[in-house]
Amino acid sequence: MKNLLIATAVLFLAACAKTPDWDYDKSADFSNYKTFSWVPNASLTKNVSNYQISPLMEKRVREAVNAELEKSGMKLVDLAQADVLINYHASVDTKIDVDTFNVGYGARWNYWGMGYNTQTTAREYEVGTLILDVVDRASNQLVWRGAKEGRLQKNQSPEKRTEVIKETVANILSNFPPKPQQ
Repeated sequence: MKNLLIATAVLFLAACAKTPDWDYDKSADFSNYKTFSWVPNASLTKNVSNYQISPLMEKRVREAVNAELEKSGMKLVDLAQADVLINYHASVDTKIDVDTFNVGYGARWNYWGMGYNTQTTAREYEVGTLILDVVDRASNQLVWRGAKEGRLQKNQSPEKRTEVIKETVANILSNFPPKPQQ
């Protein structure tokens, strides 16, 4: 019984996890893409919603993307030799989580009555979104975009931040190149 409860809890948490969002140009021939480079002056293009990613986090994102693309067989090359250009955007939004609890109560041994109490709490939290773009260098057209959002955690160690970025980038790029539809 205990194992069943644990398995159910794990499946529930997995179902609640945010999955990445992908979109791509169905006319693009992804089998032709063997090399990549970064969009020149990418640091000037990632300022979304007045959010500026730190140079430390920028380095983590670039290293994670490079590692994932190289794992999939692509090679990092100079801009002039690249088949595709990689760019990314980061944004942070503030969201509000509202919980309302309703409590009803009734008879006691010497008193009859009905009551109803409502308690509402609200908490603000930050959600970060990382977007990765793949641009065909020859046509300068976006051919693939992946994004993932998640609740931001404060006070993380540099090692934990690196781990989170690696996991996020791997998750986003898990559908690059896109898998053929069956």
